[in-house]
Amino acid sequence: MGTLTKTVVLLYVTSAVLCTPFVNQLQPGQEWPTRSSVKQPYHELVQNETDTKSDSVATEVEVVAEEEKAPEEPEVPDDNNPKVLAEEVERIDYSGAQVWKVSTKKSSTQRLINQLASEKLIASWGGNHSAIDILVKPNALENVTAALKKKDVAYYVMIEDLQQRINEENPPLDENELELQDRRGHRMTWKQYHRLEDIHGFMDYLAKTYPSIVSVNTIGKSYEGKELKVLRISDGKQGNKAVFIDGGIHAREWISPAVVTYFINQFAENFDVESDDIKNIDWYFLPVVNPDGYEYTHKSDRLWRKNRKYGYGPSTCTGADLNRNFGYRWGGKGASSYPCSDIYRGSGPFSEPESKAISDFFKNTATKFSAYLTYHSYGQYLLYPWGYDNALPPDHKDLQSVGLLIAQAIRKTGGSEYKVGSSSGLLYPAAGGSDDWAKSLGIKYTYTIELSDTGRYGFVLPASYIEPVARENLAGLRALASVVNKLD
Repeated sequence: MGTLTKTVVLLYVTSAVLCTPFVNQLQPGQEWPTRSSVKQPYHELVQNETDTKSDSVATEVEVVAEEEKAPEEPEVPDDNNPKVLAEEVERIDYSGAQVWKVSTKKSSTQRLINQLASEKLIASWGGNHSAIDILVKPNALENVTAALKKKDVAYYVMIEDLQQRINEENPPLDENELELQDRRGHRMTWKQYHRLEDIHGFMDYLAKTYPSIVSVNTIGKSYEGKELKVLRISDGKQGNKAVFIDGGIHAREWISPAVVTYFINQFAENFDVESDDIKNIDWYFLPVVNPDGYEYTHKSDRLWRKNRKYGYGPSTCTGADLNRNFGYRWGGKGASSYPCSDIYRGSGPFSEPESKAISDFFKNTATKFSAYLTYHSYGQYLLYPWGYDNALPPDHKDLQSVGLLIAQAIRKTGGSEYKVGSSSGLLYPAAGGSDDWAKSLGIKYTYTIELSDTGRYGFVLPASYIEPVARENLAGLRALASVVNKLD
C-alpha cells in the first residue's frame, strides 16, 4: 500500500453565511445555512428532498520496559508486508489469553511488569497508580503466575478466555433490527458495533435528510486513503459557541465511535426539541480518527491500537500511536521512540496523516472552539491537561469543577462513577496527546474521557453496553453544554 499524498484545498466560507466557518470546499447540496434561517425539516418533507437529489489508564497506560523495549504487537503472518491485503491476513486468535488486574502498590512491581513485557509474556491494557491490567499470553500463564507469586504481588483474573469474550462482544442483529435498518435509511443501530462504511453512510444520510442543520465534510485522508469525515450540526446563528468532539483515535476502543455517533444521532434527529444549550452550539464530530486501524480491528486483530502506516524502524513495524503524535510537548514522557511499541510516538510531531489532518483543520478554520472532547476507553475517567508531565494549567480549578459536573450528570443518569483529575496526576504522564495539544491552542474546556468499563470487559465491552454508556455520557455532554453557553 503506497502512501497517499493528496493536496486538500482549504477554502473559507464567507463569514456572512457562517458563524463558524468550516474548511474544505463543500459538495453540491451541502451549503451552509444562512444565519437564523433554520427550521427542523419534517420527515414527510425529507422524502421529497432526497428524491430530487442524486445519491451522492489512563490515557492508555502502556508498559514500556527500560531502554524502551516495549512488547511488539501480536504476530500476524506477513502483516508487515505491504503487498498483503488486509483481507488476506489471518485473523489473530486470542484463545487462552487472559486479562489480569495486578496490584502495583509495591514499588518493585513496575520493574517486574516491565521485565515480563520485554520478554513478550504480557502486554499492557491500562491502569492507574494502584493497579495495572495486563494481557497474559496463553503460553506464559505459568511463568507469569510464578513470577508474581515469587514477588508476592497480588492479582486476580478478570477475563478467563479473551477470545471467548471477543466472540461474544458483537453478536449479529436480530430480524427485527435488520428490518428497522431498512426502514430507517441507514444501518446504524447502537445495538451493534458497526464498520466504517456504516458510520460514514449514516453521516451522509443525516446530511441529506437534515440539510439545513447537518453538513459532512472530509478534512483529510488516512494513510490507506480512507476519508476523515467530520459532521457539523448547526443552526447557523451568529454568536453560537463551538465544540469539537472526536473518537476512535485508538483502533481497538470500539465503544468510542459508537458513543460519538449516538451523540450525533440524538442531536440531529431531535434538534427542533433540543434545549437552547444544545442549539446555541455548533457541534463538530469526527467519530473515527483512525479509520485504517478501526477497520483492521474488525478484520484482523481485534486488539490493534495504532494507525496502519507501514515501514517504521529497522524491523519495518507498522503504525504509530496517534495519541502520542500531536505536536505539543511531543516525544516526552510516556511516549516511546521504539517503532514496534504500542505507544510509538511517530517519527516527528504530526508525522501521521490522521493527526496532521486534525491539526490542519484547526489551523485553517476561523472557528473559535470553546471545548474539545476526545473519547477513549476504558477506565471511567474524566481527564484534563496536562498529560505530558505532572503539571497543571492555570485554569485547572475550572477544569476540575466542570469535570465534576459532568461526572455528576453521568452518575445521576446511569450510575457509573467517573474519576476526575489531570491526566498526569490521576494516571501517568503521556506526552503528545491530542488533549494537551488542544489546550495549547487556547481551547478552554479540554477533556479526554475514558469510557466504561473499569476492567471486567476492558476493550471488548459487549455491544449491549453501547446504549447505557452513551446515554449517561450524553447527560454529561449536556452538562458541559450548559457551562459552555455561559462563557463570554
